[in-house]
Amino acid sequence: MITTDFLPGSPCWVEVSSPDVDASATFYRRVFGWEAISEGGPEAAGYLSLKLAGDIVAGLCPTISESERPGWTVFFHDPDVDGTAVAVERLGGTVLIEPFDVLHLGRTAQFFDPQGARFAVWHPAAFPGVQRTDAPGSLCRVELWTPDGPGSVDFYGELFRWSYTDFDLPGESGHYRVVTPAGADRDRDQGGVMALLPEQVDDAEGSAAWNPVFMVADADTAVGGVRAGGGQVYMGPEDTPGVGRVAACADPFGAGFVLLAPPRE
Repeated sequence: MITTDFLPGSPCWVEVSSPDVDASATFYRRVFGWEAISEGGPEAAGYLSLKLAGDIVAGLCPTISESERPGWTVFFHDPDVDGTAVAVERLGGTVLIEPFDVLHLGRTAQFFDPQGARFAVWHPAAFPGVQRTDAPGSLCRVELWTPDGPGSVDFYGELFRWSYTDFDLPGESGHYRVVTPAGADRDRDQGGVMALLPEQVDDAEGSAAWNPVFMVADADTAVGGVRAGGGQVYMGPEDTPGVGRVAACADPFGAGFVLLAPPRE
């Protein structure tokens, strides 16, 4: 499970970019009940916090240019952002945004891994990260869908020192490895790496992609909200043994995410 006492290499923040932040805010309010709040003045550059019952659960920011593809970005807790930037390039990745300080809140950088998945790191100062996890309407897992499972496993294993456990998926669903932060027990599993064929990865060019997984109380109801709000449902909802009821979706601008309703006890 993802918790808010963030370990090095564990997900600590997620944000979605959009060409129309008002439309995106309306969509996510319909699906999750999130409230979009502006936390700053001009220096915030249009950045909005997405809150649920007063807790910050994600961020929403405007796209920078017309060529930027809207999408969700997963941030991993990192005590050494600058060192990670050097390591990413050494391991075959690309620095997309060089390390910089975000006001008084923390230090960050963004990258592409060797398979093309965008991700970011965050060293907190005043702002640790999401304030609610593993509950309906909040982040509960992150998943990397990749056309090169071994390559992705090696890259992140070296970068963050993650440990992996094989998980058997039914049928021909692909190969899945559960991710645990360095030094943590299996009860801190934070998501997984799913090896898929290039044409199965949610990207026009078949590159890898990180997907936030948000818990919901009822997957079918949430999927109805996605469709009513103008989003897309690519898969499900369907039951996955040992996991729950799952649906792969995207918002009206193509930013992909996953819905998960855990099994009822």
